[in-house]
Amino acid sequence: MPKTEDLMKTILMVLFGVLFAFGSARAAPLRVVTTTEDLAAIVREIGGPLVEVESLARGSQDPHFLEARPSLMLKASRADLFVQVGLGLEAGWASSVLVGARNPAIQHGASGYLDASRGIQPLDVPSGPVDRSQGDVHPFGNPHYWLDPENGKIIARTIAERLAALRPESAGRIEENRKGFERRLDEAIAGWKKRMAPYEGTPVVTYHNSWAYFARRFGLRVVGYVEPKSGIPPSPAHIQQLIQHMKREKVKVIIIDPYFARSTPDLIARETGARVLVLPPSVGGVEGIRTYFDLFDYLIDQLTMALSKGY
Repeated sequence: MPKTEDLMKTILMVLFGVLFAFGSARAAPLRVVTTTEDLAAIVREIGGPLVEVESLARGSQDPHFLEARPSLMLKASRADLFVQVGLGLEAGWASSVLVGARNPAIQHGASGYLDASRGIQPLDVPSGPVDRSQGDVHPFGNPHYWLDPENGKIIARTIAERLAALRPESAGRIEENRKGFERRLDEAIAGWKKRMAPYEGTPVVTYHNSWAYFARRFGLRVVGYVEPKSGIPPSPAHIQQLIQHMKREKVKVIIIDPYFARSTPDLIARETGARVLVLPPSVGGVEGIRTYFDLFDYLIDQLTMALSKGY
């Protein structure tokens, strides 16, 4: 009899061990790799403790021109889900990272690969053929769509759908997180729009065509660019034309992303009396911007301060 009891105890211990190991495996967070900090921030909002998230690009980097380094491939090799902005933003490097990762779960067409632009209505889609003479034109449209917080809700739905497909046992929790994020974002958008309302129709110039979605949502009017075409440095003739145009339009703010050189915008500002305003287009672009909400709080703070001095 003692031998039978010992045997039963051994069997029960083995069963508990198996169940514990199985439960631990199921509870293991999904490893998510995103191309940008903005996507990573939204994944954290939707996934919560169900996910571990890494971004390949830092918020202070230009996501168009990241180098497909082995360290990025290593991160992707361990991922359960790879999320990219899409619309050609990462065209120069993301595919190389995926190939180098040698991770079948996250390749194009696999359940672990997600293009977050699905469901987005892109701006600036070219109407005709695209070639290099037009600069860095994106044939599928402007990829900076996360800078409209209304698009943040679309991104969140796309991410929630895929997380739920990969973790069906947690689908209810994921959906609760998404709904909570959307409620908070709706409230925040109302506040941001109220703060920007006095400046509706204000003309601004931007260095690169990064701010089209933001400008549309918050009522700014982009009347020119420091770049004559995306990715092409300005010529002296273009600079002079822009200066004259800004004087006619009474432009008081030139918006540039942190990774662009200030020399030409500063020259234009001296000639026009405008102010150069460096704004980060991504989470992590400035210390203290850790969430998607932080990003728009910062942008609205900086813009309202700058515009209130000129209008």
